[in-house]
Formats: sequence, C-alpha cells, structure tokens
Amino acid sequence: MTLSKLRNIGIAAHIDAGKTTVTERILFFTGATRKVGETHDGQATMDFMKQEQERGITIASASISCRWKDSNINIIDTPGHVDFTIEVERSLRVIDGMVAVFCAVGGVEPQSETVWNQADRYRVPRIAFVNKMDRTGADFYDVVKQMNEFLDANAVPFHLPLGNEDDFTGLIDVISQKAYIFDESKRHETEIPSQYVEAAREARNLLIEKVADFDEKVTELYLEEQEIPDELLQRAARAATLKLVITPVFAGAAYKNKGIQLLLDAIVDYLPSPIDVGAVVGMDVDDHTKSHTRAPSAKEPFSALAFKLINDPYVGQQTFVRVFSGRLENGMQILNASKGKTERIGRILKIRAKDREEVSEAGPGEIVALVGLKLTKTGDTLCDKDTPLLLESIHVPPSVIELKILPEKRKDQSKLGEALAKLSNEDPSFHARYDDETDETIISGMGELHLEIIVDRIKDDFGIPVEIGEPSVAYRETITTETVSNYKHSKQTGGRGQFAHIVIRLEPNEDKGYEFVDYIKGGVIPGEYIPSVNKGIRKLLSKGVLAGYPVIDVKVVLLDGSFHPVDSSDMAFQTCAAIAFRNGFMKADPVLLEPVMHVEVNVPDDYIGNVVGDLNKRRGKIESMRRHRKGSQKLTGTVPLMEMFGYATTLRNISSGRANYSMEFSKYVPVTKAIQEEILKKIAEKKRLENA
Repeated sequence: MTLSKLRNIGIAAHIDAGKTTVTERILFFTGATRKVGETHDGQATMDFMKQEQERGITIASASISCRWKDSNINIIDTPGHVDFTIEVERSLRVIDGMVAVFCAVGGVEPQSETVWNQADRYRVPRIAFVNKMDRTGADFYDVVKQMNEFLDANAVPFHLPLGNEDDFTGLIDVISQKAYIFDESKRHETEIPSQYVEAAREARNLLIEKVADFDEKVTELYLEEQEIPDELLQRAARAATLKLVITPVFAGAAYKNKGIQLLLDAIVDYLPSPIDVGAVVGMDVDDHTKSHTRAPSAKEPFSALAFKLINDPYVGQQTFVRVFSGRLENGMQILNASKGKTERIGRILKIRAKDREEVSEAGPGEIVALVGLKLTKTGDTLCDKDTPLLLESIHVPPSVIELKILPEKRKDQSKLGEALAKLSNEDPSFHARYDDETDETIISGMGELHLEIIVDRIKDDFGIPVEIGEPSVAYRETITTETVSNYKHSKQTGGRGQFAHIVIRLEPNEDKGYEFVDYIKGGVIPGEYIPSVNKGIRKLLSKGVLAGYPVIDVKVVLLDGSFHPVDSSDMAFQTCAAIAFRNGFMKADPVLLEPVMHVEVNVPDDYIGNVVGDLNKRRGKIESMRRHRKGSQKLTGTVPLMEMFGYATTLRNISSGRANYSMEFSKYVPVTKAIQEEILKKIAEKKRLENA
C-alpha cells in the first residue's frame, strides 16, 4: 500500500448527531463488517464497552480499518459527550483528517463548537456530513449557515438534498451535476430533476467562486467565463480543503443508508494522506529551541506518538501509537524521549475495535497497539535511540468536578488504590488523590457522567463495591478578638507530679499565619521550657479547637508564668500550653473560615444573565466582565468552594453546554454565623453517630 492511498480519519460531533451510526454504515458498505450494528440495541461494532452498550453512547474512542476503492481508511470514532473530550483531543492529535457530523435538525450544537476548536488547535483538515436529513425539522441550508456563523468554517455545499424530511430521496453532486437516488442500500445515478437544476447550477458557481480565490487556473477560466472541467475543480477544492480555507459539506441519512457511499468517495477525494500532511516537526531533546523533521517515509528514523493506554485483562497494558516515520518491528528497542528511557516492543497489534490482530511490523501512517511498554504514558514520544526528538504532546483539559470515594469493605482499600492508579493511567483527564486533611480519597474528572462511568468500571471491571459522595470542604479556624488566657496545670498522683503555669495573649493575625512571641522576663519560666509552650500550641493547631479544622492566622504572646523546680517538665508545659490556648481561643470569638475560589467563566452573550444570576445565588462576587471572543464574555470573580459542587452540570444546563469555566484557590474568608451554626450542628451529629 502506498502512503498516498492511506487515510487516517476521525469522526467527531455533538452527542446524538449520529457519529457511531455513520461509522457502522461505513464499515458495512466497505465490507469490513457483514452486519450493520446499531447503537440503540447495544450491537455497534465501535461501542463494545459494557457501559457504552448499556447507555447507547460512545465513551472511549475506538479504531478500525476498512478499504474503499483503492484506498485504506483508518477510522477513529470519538465520543460526543463533553465529559469525554480527552478522547477527542488525543484522537485529533494523531489523525490526518476529520469528518465532522452535524444533525440536520440540531445544527451546530455546543459540543460541535468544542470539537471544531480542538480540530483548529491541531490544524486538522475536515469535511462536514449533515446527517439525519430524513428527520422532521431537517434543514440542510440552515446547518450550513450555522457552520459559517458559529464556527467560521467557510462551509461550501458539495451536495444538495433531493427532498427533505420524509421526502428525502437522494442527493445532487454539485461538481459533477449528477443526481443520486437511494433505494434501500443501493444508489442510482440519474439526471438532476428539473426543479433542482437552477439551485444545482448556483451551488456549482458558488463552489467555483470559493475555490477560485486559491487556484490560478480556476480563476483564469472563471474570469474568461469558460467551462471548468470537473477534475480541475475537484483538484482545486481538495487543495483548498487541505489548506483549511474551505469546508466541503455533504449530506445523507446514515440510519437509512443514504449518502454513505458518496461520503466515502469524499473521504478519499478530499481528506489528506500522510504524504499530504507532510513531515512532522519535533523539538531537540536537549535544546528545545532547535527542531527536527521526520518525513512520512520508512527510510526515515523511527518516530511515533503514544496517544492512548488501555488495560486488557488478557493481553495486559496496550499502548496505542501513531507511527509518523520509520519502521517498527517486534522485539525492537526504542527510546521514550519524554522519559529519557529505553523500552522494548513485545508485540505489535493491528486494532479492529475490540479485536486485535498480531503483526510483525508497522510503518509510517499506521495506528497500532504495542504490548510490553512499561514506562510510556499518553502523549509520550517514541523514537529511534540514535536520533531522538520530542513531538508535540497532547493537551489535557483540567478536571472540573470532584467526588469522594471509599470501598464498602475496608479490606478493599488497597485494591481500590490499584484500580484508581490504572484508570488514571488510561485517562489523563481523570485524577485520584488522598486528602490527608479530610482523610478522604478524592476522584476528579470532566463531569458527572465521566465519574459515573469511572465508578461503574471500578465495580464491574475491578469487582470493588464502592460508595461515593461530595468531598468535604477544608475549612479553617481563627479568632476575631484579642484575649488573655491564664492557666495553671498542676497534677499530683504520688511521686513526681506535673506543674506548669503560663499566661498568654491571643491576637488575630490576618494573612500572616501562626506566630509565637516570647515576652518572658526575669526567668519566671526557664528558657528550656519556652519551646515546650510553642510545641504544645502547635500540636493543637492542626487538630483545631472549634470544629476540628486547622487553626490559622493567630498570634500568641507568652506574657508570664511560673514553674516548680521538681514537678515542671517539657510535657507539663506542652499540656499547659495546649489547654491555655484552647481556653483562650474559645473566648476570642472564634470563627470558621471557608475557602473561596477565583473563578473565570467564558460565556456566550445570550446566557450572561443566567450565569450571573446563578453565581449570585452561590454567594459569588463578580469582579470584572470583558470581551473574550466574538459573541462571548469572560466573567471573573470569587465564589465559596462549598457553593461550587455540581456547578459544572448547572453551567452546562443554563448555557446549553456552550459556557465553560476554570477555578483555583484564592483565599480563606469567615463564614456567616448561620452557616457556622449549621456546620457545627453537622459535626456534632456526626460525632454522636460515631459514638453510638
């Protein structure tokens, strides 16, 4: 197979636009599968995970190869739900071209914008397929208009629909000016019906005008008002598509098998081969200002990018890689340039959705799974040991939601830790950490559905029953007024007793942490016991006084005291200091502090009122609003962390999924008396239940 006949493509879109159905029809019409798999009955070839079959949605990107005419097509079917955006991100990093699927009824939907922006980041040439033309409310021309308005796509119809909704019977090829009627799985070429002739001619003229800007020969013939040959127009349209200056738009109804063969023709005709994409550029390992190129040739030094890891219970860890140059062979030693370590290839597997076929080698442009790699993670560069380079890694979006997780049985704690490590290894957008302060295991991800799937996998794939809940807020304690505490610690239990006496002043110490000042004069407390006083107070700081949360921003001044030459000791002064501090703390109007987050929200103009109103309900304070990009604003402000649980889902709902946000810790501020009383009641109830 020559590289010019290879197409590495991704199929991406908003959820329910029909990506997987389009892929299943492509596999059927190319002979890759004998039977059409459907998402609604859990039989889709590409949706083979148990969780995908149960929900009828794509969760993980899956890869498969097929052949159309004289070309090989490697397809990656990606999820449409925003919670699994990392799957789209890593797929776009390794494909050469993309089919963006749009619902003829829904048009450009929120995740369509996200996917489009991701493809822009990696400069991926793309064509569009307007699916579900047979649905009530389908409007091909409105979808094209939305693509230009919302995506700045320079979308140009290469197909025109014959009929609409229930009357959708076929398509007009704008370049060849031929019509195709679909009868079950067959297509019949015919002349354009008379009522569509004028619209077809106008569409061809529009296409010529768009392409003429980028092709001198087409421009010349167009200005001379001469007929432009179909071959020349197609060649010029292909060049414009590869340069990302136009987006060809095709149409069909995948579920009814209409338009799929023409879409396959378009994939071969307009999307790039590895040769068209050209050499990949990487950085020098030692000097990042220098760059190296690798042409898509077997004669070049080996280079590849690891873009996905999965743990197979039978095969072990599989590392999915896209080979950019050189050859990869079984048993070969390669360099992981990202880690600076060598790895050995155990086996090379060709991927066919859930099935694998072992091969002895892989060359440029191929997507394969490797077995035996121990150090390689998502985004790592694999290359020839003697000519190393670093390829651009994969952008991982920050997680937006957290949950606490714990096993139902204490004995499963270590098994849960291993499962979380494997899952976070597979999915870079999923994180797990242990919070020492709240004594909880916290998992974080891209949304509620993302974490729901993770929890399902922990239960089903790893066999660990778990419980989940909202993570605890890490409050702090401090004082608001100054007070003096005088305490004498005296215990006599026979033999040597315990004696210590101190007088301390507690002062608020805003934003300066804990401070200890020694004002002892004349040796009323021996110098050897002064550190004991500080140590006794410090021990109490981490345990808290009011509600068990760490104490911050308090200044303690040691004013006076006394000692006993026999009964005084280091431990006596530590105990005395802790009790004196506790007594003084409770008299100094103690208050709980809550973490407040700095929040940035990118929101389209249409939803600003909804978003601001919701932030106000969450006790948020808007600090600034500024233009983010055309049609959207960036809101900046602060919101208490306790009010941000579930915000990701709410924001999606009130903005139709088109707004996004980020947040980071800003500062601690005092809670209101009402909130403090509520928190203290919950803590008291929790202690009561634990004691019971």
